[in-house]
Amino acid sequence: MTMTIDIIVPQLGESVTEATVAKWFKSPGDTVVRDEVLVELETDKVNLEVMAESSGTLSEVLAQENEDVEVGAILGRIAEGEVSVKETAPAPVKETAPEAAPEPAPVPEPAPNVETSLSPAVRKLVAEHGLDAETMTGTGKDGRLLKGDVLAAIEGRAKAPSAPTPPSQAAPAAPPVARAMAGRERREKMSRLRKRVAERLKEAQNTAAMLTTFNEVDMTQIMALRAQYKESFEKKYGVRLGFMSFFVKAAVTALKQQPAVNAEIDGDDIVYKEYYNIGVAVGAPQGLVVPVLRDADDMSFADIETAIGGFGAKARDGKLTVDEMTGGTFTITNGGVFGSLLSTPILNPPQSAILGMHKIQPRPMAIDGQVEVRPMMYLALSYDHRIIDGREAVTFLVRVKDCIEDPQRIMLDI
Repeated sequence: MTMTIDIIVPQLGESVTEATVAKWFKSPGDTVVRDEVLVELETDKVNLEVMAESSGTLSEVLAQENEDVEVGAILGRIAEGEVSVKETAPAPVKETAPEAAPEPAPVPEPAPNVETSLSPAVRKLVAEHGLDAETMTGTGKDGRLLKGDVLAAIEGRAKAPSAPTPPSQAAPAAPPVARAMAGRERREKMSRLRKRVAERLKEAQNTAAMLTTFNEVDMTQIMALRAQYKESFEKKYGVRLGFMSFFVKAAVTALKQQPAVNAEIDGDDIVYKEYYNIGVAVGAPQGLVVPVLRDADDMSFADIETAIGGFGAKARDGKLTVDEMTGGTFTITNGGVFGSLLSTPILNPPQSAILGMHKIQPRPMAIDGQVEVRPMMYLALSYDHRIIDGREAVTFLVRVKDCIEDPQRIMLDI
């Protein structure tokens, strides 16, 4: 008797209960080997791969691609020990035998009913405009008729020429009509990660009393320090000395002096965190992710730069884990890498503040009564005014500015 193994949606991490089937790597009837990747799931935090728990044949797929599934749901089944017929079927052997009567031609299966494959919205649109779905060409998967296809057909019918008008009654020529939008639009389902990011950002706007305060920082000393030590630093630690490690260190120094900026609201309570887990926003192909530097106050500059480099590589490959993106107490985002000169970052709930870095821009500054061109950066601190007062926010930002303009403060923790 063949034993069947269920392919189960595994535990997805803290507060994650649902995922989307992103891609099946096997089809029913394919042979699978133990620990081979069968299917990729997409959550609102990371993508993860589900492996085969046993060797055999993928007997059925119960959750199709783009389908939402919950933890514990059955994705498919493996027939343990079975061998795929399509891989082991012997080649036909030619035998000498009397010529058999030709078999009757196979009767073609009836074509699927197009109407049954239509989504409710498409079916309603087709009925309202008296269209024939059988005569329309679909651009969806397997030729499925999409809403955009129906709208294009409606637009095309509206532009179809009517009966010719006698020359004497001919209307003046109309201006050229814009080309139909069909074929010039591309529709993709929003990823679970992007949907979740959108929900969290909107939640922050709807819930927090969000306010942003700005300052500017002179990057002269930091740039000089990097130029002096970047080669020896990279030679010793195998990683480049970037700006982010300085800002992480400066933020931790300021957070220790302004604990409300590192706190969060939980119901009627304020939870003050006496640890410093700094989230660093990273742009990835699937959307914005925020991996966390845990206990950043105990990390060296080399530790921070190494960790950030590793996060960036994992983000590009979609390999960040749920644990690496949870538990942050404060976030830093750097829009300057994309050329942003100034922005107002949105909070990363349940955190109460986020620091925005921007592009370094040479600007004329008044220094000791003289005008000098200095490399300047605008800083933005967005914060929840329900828990952080303006005095605390401004003091925090000034403290960060002081640490960056006088880096020795970071080294001496003063």
